[in-house]
Amino acid sequence: MIGDLIRRAEVSGRGRLLDLACGTGQLAFPLRQWFSEVWAVDSEPGMVELVRAKAAAAGAGDVRPIVSDAGVLDAEPEYFELAVVGNAFHRLDRDLVASRILGWLKPGGCAALCWSSGPWEGEEDWQRALAATLGRWRAALGAEDRVPAGWDRPRRRRPDLQLLADAGFEVAGRHEFTAEHRWSLPGLAGYIRSTSSLPASVLGDQAAAFDAGLAASLGPHSRGGAFTQTVSFAYDLARKPG
Repeated sequence: MIGDLIRRAEVSGRGRLLDLACGTGQLAFPLRQWFSEVWAVDSEPGMVELVRAKAAAAGAGDVRPIVSDAGVLDAEPEYFELAVVGNAFHRLDRDLVASRILGWLKPGGCAALCWSSGPWEGEEDWQRALAATLGRWRAALGAEDRVPAGWDRPRRRRPDLQLLADAGFEVAGRHEFTAEHRWSLPGLAGYIRSTSSLPASVLGDQAAAFDAGLAASLGPHSRGGAFTQTVSFAYDLARKPG
């Protein structure tokens, strides 16, 4: 997906990348090799500190970690060649952020809304057990509003690509991929901490109890200690006229 995005966005290799709602930098780090500067922006200070530590460990001085809400980020007009949002556009003020991205992009620059299916999305026994476990923990920690009921209704009524077109972008389509992935229990626990629904800041001093509960719920469904998922990846691409 990354390679396809770079090809379709026609990046120059000298431009700047904006990763909004960057989380742990799942897009910022694999994309950085094609850019001279990367802004990794998230409203969660814990996520930004993790990106900062990863950048320091990798010697990635081109990565600039920033704590900011996407709606109030201070950036110059026509500064970026590509803007990406990974698994988070639905959590933002979509109209406001689309308008701001349009202003931040150079003429001909692209916006890519990137998505992947979570490990709890599926009909395997372990996926059902995982979804139930996450639901119980969100309720116990008072974090149910982090995934509000009906969160996807606005996107169904007005899909993201339509919204981008309304904002002034030229739509370049949706591009989909799949890959098989084998999860371990530590891998699942780490992935869950990278999400906005149950990050480490929400788990707090209950992290060890969560890990134990996760192991108890999923253990009976593992195959050799692993959990196999066919992960769906996609990105919606739109270009600023120019």
